[in-house]
Amino acid sequence: MATEIIAEAEAIEADHLPQESIPACPLYILFFASGVPAIIYQIVWQRALFAVYGINVESVTIVVSAFMLGLGLGSLAGGVLSRSRRLSLLALFAAAELGTAIFGLVSLNVFHYVAEYTLASPLWMAGIMSFLLVVVPTTLMGSTLPLLVEHLVRTSRNVGSSVGALYFVNTLGSGVACIIAVWPLMSHFGQTGSLRCAALINAIVGVSVLAYDFQYRKKQPEPREKAEDGRTALDKPILPFTLGLLCAAFGGFSALAYEIIWYRLLVFTAADTAPLFAWLLGSYLVGLAFGSRLAERYAERRSVERTLPVLTFTLLGSATVSFWIGPATAMGLKAISPQSSTIAGLLFMLLICLAAILFGALFPLIAHVAVGSRRAGTAVSYLYAANIAGSTLGVLLVGFVLMDRFSLYRIVLALLVGGVLCSAVVCQVATGRPRGWKPAFALACIASILMAPFTRGVFATIYDRLLFKKFYPTAHFEQVIENRSGTIGITPNGTVFGGGVYDGQFSTDLLHDTNGIVRPYALSVLHASPSHVLMIGLGSGSWAQVIANHPQVQDLTVVEINRGYLEAIRRHPATASLLHNPKVTIIADDGRRWLLHHPQARFDAVVMNTTLYWRNHSSNLLSVDFLQIVRTHLRPGGILFYNTTGSDDVVATGLAVYPYAVRLFNMLAVSDSPLTLDRSRWKSVLLRYVIDGEPVLNADDPEQSKKLAEIVDINNGPPGREHVEENGQLRKHLRGGLIITDDNMGVEWQLSRRVTPRP
Repeated sequence: MATEIIAEAEAIEADHLPQESIPACPLYILFFASGVPAIIYQIVWQRALFAVYGINVESVTIVVSAFMLGLGLGSLAGGVLSRSRRLSLLALFAAAELGTAIFGLVSLNVFHYVAEYTLASPLWMAGIMSFLLVVVPTTLMGSTLPLLVEHLVRTSRNVGSSVGALYFVNTLGSGVACIIAVWPLMSHFGQTGSLRCAALINAIVGVSVLAYDFQYRKKQPEPREKAEDGRTALDKPILPFTLGLLCAAFGGFSALAYEIIWYRLLVFTAADTAPLFAWLLGSYLVGLAFGSRLAERYAERRSVERTLPVLTFTLLGSATVSFWIGPATAMGLKAISPQSSTIAGLLFMLLICLAAILFGALFPLIAHVAVGSRRAGTAVSYLYAANIAGSTLGVLLVGFVLMDRFSLYRIVLALLVGGVLCSAVVCQVATGRPRGWKPAFALACIASILMAPFTRGVFATIYDRLLFKKFYPTAHFEQVIENRSGTIGITPNGTVFGGGVYDGQFSTDLLHDTNGIVRPYALSVLHASPSHVLMIGLGSGSWAQVIANHPQVQDLTVVEINRGYLEAIRRHPATASLLHNPKVTIIADDGRRWLLHHPQARFDAVVMNTTLYWRNHSSNLLSVDFLQIVRTHLRPGGILFYNTTGSDDVVATGLAVYPYAVRLFNMLAVSDSPLTLDRSRWKSVLLRYVIDGEPVLNADDPEQSKKLAEIVDINNGPPGREHVEENGQLRKHLRGGLIITDDNMGVEWQLSRRVTPRP
């Protein structure tokens, strides 16, 4: 009887295996290449949409969620198409690649065209438009995995190895693109050039797959319809599919939640730069890729019964390792100086890669134990959609809600408990061999939970440790403010670090100027009557305090993304009264977005103490495109007065837009009207300045009178480094400078150009 059963199984096997086959290796290579443009599209499209709808947390959440939901819909669509036995799955895959290439070429034009008609739209409308703009290409990209899974499973009939192999090569392609492709592409070709490169890769992949499909059809006849599931009794799925969906969703939720958390910690470790995000994403994706590769190799050699315990421990391991990455990095940086931020960042990303390996193994392992080989593409599409739905929920719930209400420790502790519970549920349904592993698993769960409270003290000082490294605790934060918009750290001497980068000091003292506060006081040397002023960015509030108390200013509008600065200002005497000043209106929004949504607003002066020119997204406030937006909001004779942070490229860009300019210290004033420096007017205004009932300068004090004379004589710097440069001088020595645009993003991706030639 046993011999007859084996013979019958071999006969069924022969019915489903191809009579003649061609290697599947080219498909893996092409799917690897397909992952490269996918990540380029994601980074470029997100930046382009942020320029349209702003980079406040609401817009960021909407754009990222829309991107993820599009991938989920694509997965479902690919699952439906994979059921067909009349359509060529490879031809459908090729069509998706070619369709993505076409959209990629025209995408930026489409985004800008739609933006013109949605400028005045409310946030919910912006969310709908963001979704509609990316749903077509992301649906095409999301459909490819189920199509190829179904194609390979019809041949190999091993779901775990097929999913693992495809997930490995595609994710590895995206990871490699982040690490070695995105940086040089964005640096040299900008957004438009990068999209063209991505579209070219899509087109090559699509045409190559069509050629492969032609050869496949010639050599391989269509297999007969399966009489039954196609797996042997030992290979049938043993994990309830509903539980598999839950595990896939929770894995995606945890992975994206931790990605948000890790990036927030990483910017305190290695500064907030555009390449840093790409490298984080690259290390994360490479980890996912190798995790799926390990799962693929395991699934090739093990039955589903032996895979279930591995899945259980992988779920627990991913939760535990991810929880410990933050505190482990913080404690490990004790021996590193703050100047060694690159080394610190690499250490952090290596640990992230380790956790991502565990996350990457989850999806193939879940598919192996929960999916049958019949209609595998459809089932995998449901798992993939659940994974993406969980990822989207992780972005929304953690990034948009929990970050505003709970500390970092409580959030990661909740993720750890969730991971333990999810793995415990899988353990509960596990049956069969091997036996004896459940007690060990129970001990591991208990140890994981009991060890967590020991990290509470590290989490309480984690930002101090990451930023100051070996100088902690001598250097530390007196106050840390966390919310969904970011993290603000304030040292005992009142120095502010926003997102791990210097962001000013709490001081309006002109006599003992430690933070360059003379610059906002200088508004009157440039403009005769700045009655109505807009300030983009709040920081410590010191600049806003100075401008709000300007004797000629009637009203000051401040636009700031992060509400956390209001809490910081409230606690510091130098700026606390700003929040109760009747002349001041503070709005929580992205500055660019606010200007676009208030086209009728006009000001005598727009002031920006701009962040460092090389920082991530800094070009949103420094580009030609933004300067032209500001121009429409200036009254006749109005000026834009902003910090160049020592970049000649920033100055050259201002000169390219406005006909008149003056450099004052490291600030640039630009206007459509001639600019003259009136020192006598400035002196008169300074003598009338009163903040919190106290005069800023006392003309009767000889020492203060001497200081006033030095301040007014602003062109007293050494030769070649004067504090003032007129329009003609600037245009003479800044010829050939880089003109910053939304498309080229300035020097955000050009690390070699990060110099500070002018203080």
